[in-house]
Amino acid sequence: MEFRVDRQTLADAVAWAARTLPARPALPVLAGMLIEVTDQGELTLAGFDYEVSARAREDADVAEPGRALVPGRLLADIVRNLPPHPVEVVTKGSEVVVRCGPAEFGLLTLPVEDYPTLPEPPAVAGTIPGDLFATAIAQVTPAAGRDDTLPMLTGVRIDIDGDTMWLACTDRYRIAARELTWSPAEEGFTAGVVVPARTLADTAKAIRRDSAVTISLGGAGDTLIGVSGGGRSMTSRLLDDQYINYRSRLTGTWTSVAEVQVAPFVETIKRAALVTERGTPVRLAFTADELRVSAATGDSARANESLPAQLSGDDIDIAFAPQYLLDGLAGIDTEYARLECASPTKAALLTGIPDKKDDEDAPSESDTGFRYLAMPVRLTS
Repeated sequence: MEFRVDRQTLADAVAWAARTLPARPALPVLAGMLIEVTDQGELTLAGFDYEVSARAREDADVAEPGRALVPGRLLADIVRNLPPHPVEVVTKGSEVVVRCGPAEFGLLTLPVEDYPTLPEPPAVAGTIPGDLFATAIAQVTPAAGRDDTLPMLTGVRIDIDGDTMWLACTDRYRIAARELTWSPAEEGFTAGVVVPARTLADTAKAIRRDSAVTISLGGAGDTLIGVSGGGRSMTSRLLDDQYINYRSRLTGTWTSVAEVQVAPFVETIKRAALVTERGTPVRLAFTADELRVSAATGDSARANESLPAQLSGDDIDIAFAPQYLLDGLAGIDTEYARLECASPTKAALLTGIPDKKDDEDAPSESDTGFRYLAMPVRLTS
């Protein structure tokens, strides 16, 4: 095996493949990164831990095709720190030699014949713009659970019905959901799967936003999902597809509807949270044209701040964990947000208010597609 490739190109590809490398591999070969080059000039780097696989494909000047398995994390560290010169990679006996300008490294190869066969993705289900995919995943994954004893709650639920896709996460105390339009490969395609949230979040962050993302899903009984775009691809095992009926919980009768400017609201919550301890909420008191934000930690510290707001319906005094509020507001990319409440003890719905269009004759959107439902903290006084 012998090839030459641009240093940054190689660094990006190695970083993608290294995402799946286990910190404590069940088998020594799983710590390896598979390098393959073909005589057509294609370089493929791959990692696999039996749950998630990642492949990166790039063009390279190939002098001799071949494949090798090398310690993946070490290769990633080396490539990340190489000088800005083209990189030459060649196998010599039991070593893979990496040369870049004046630098040279030799990596002892692992037995490539012992490396497991990488899974192939299911059939293509459809495509979605990379920037839309990344934004939607970033909006919902903060609400995913962290308790691995409840696997369902650690995943992103993906529901597809024709050209409509829903993404949702919940940790039982909040639900983040995003509705969007995508391009299915077949008209009338439907699916409902749960994908590990950490895997999907890492993939969405790393995939190229200017590329179309292809989603691959099989039929009933298939245990894999594939996501690919811009020369990058991954497969992941699916979680149990049992999930709560989250969409029914995102509707309700709201007696208080408040509208507030997002950026000042975020800064106010951050300041109020400075005096909170773990488990201490931030209190929101809405009146007709004002929002009062307050927080306190016993008698040791307190914070109070007011900002403009518009309220329709009854005055409301409600409290939330500050990070829950900030996670929800982080998913809103419009100037104003809407908070809909039924009572201080019932879940409240946070959504974005579509910005006004410059063209006054253009129809205004009524919904940004993002919904964030959070349980309040019961007030004691």
